[in-house]
Amino acid sequence: MFRGINTPLITIFDDSGKIDFKAMEIQVDRLVKARVNGILLFGSMGEFYAVDEESKRELIKKIKGQVKDKAKIIVGIGDTNEDNVLRLGHYCEEAGVDAVNVISPYYFGPGEDAAYKYFSDIAKSLELPIMLYNFRERTGSDLSPETICKLAVEYKNIVAVKDTVDNISHTRKICQLVKPIRADFDVLSGFDEYYLVNRVSGGDGVLCGLTNVVPELFVNMHNAYENGDFNQVIKLAECISKLMKLYDVTSLFVVGMKEAVRLMGVPMSTYTKVPGMQITEKEKERVKSILIENNIL
Repeated sequence: MFRGINTPLITIFDDSGKIDFKAMEIQVDRLVKARVNGILLFGSMGEFYAVDEESKRELIKKIKGQVKDKAKIIVGIGDTNEDNVLRLGHYCEEAGVDAVNVISPYYFGPGEDAAYKYFSDIAKSLELPIMLYNFRERTGSDLSPETICKLAVEYKNIVAVKDTVDNISHTRKICQLVKPIRADFDVLSGFDEYYLVNRVSGGDGVLCGLTNVVPELFVNMHNAYENGDFNQVIKLAECISKLMKLYDVTSLFVVGMKEAVRLMGVPMSTYTKVPGMQITEKEKERVKSILIENNIL
């Protein structure tokens, strides 16, 4: 369902902190023209934690209407309150999106039994396809390959996982456990530079932030892999590896990524919700130099 290149869409705000719908339309149009396979609204890159539900509903409706069937639309419905998760999930069902993305409960990271019950309750309550989201650096707990496999076997509407773990062996173990039982279960890496090792490990692609900046680069790499043009795959993977420096420019990676998108021609503010700090002139120059060094600008 999500095989290939998927983008965790940035949420663009104006300088007062309100969603800039015009700039969002321009950015989404870039992604559609590049032919990404899926677009995730309100993931970590989309600052899901800092956007109120009314604004989320409005943006979901607008982007669904814009994209139509040109890419899969996935919506992050994560929250610390399960009632909020389910309420937004039911709205997504009404809005006709393709799937929801659900991050593990955070703050008090749950154990395996609690995580299993949490995702089971959501799977029983929603009809939409569900993508699990494992990001232990942010949630404080790991969704183990064994728990992911158990959920995939028991709930057919749990159809994928975004595994944002900086260790490919974790993702490989998911593939080895789940794929023999659920070949249709998509395993995506959340780290941009893991596309190649994800595919070699039996996975299906990536859902990663740099696709906001250079979606064509990732789509070309995916197409080259599918066509067996591995010289081209390596060339593009090397470029992505160098662009990973963008994640380290600002203390919150979203801030630097927004500046990179702005430099790619999207007329937008780089305003980022707290705890993000607004970008400095020195950081702007560093983002620009990384893009120039890699022949992106």
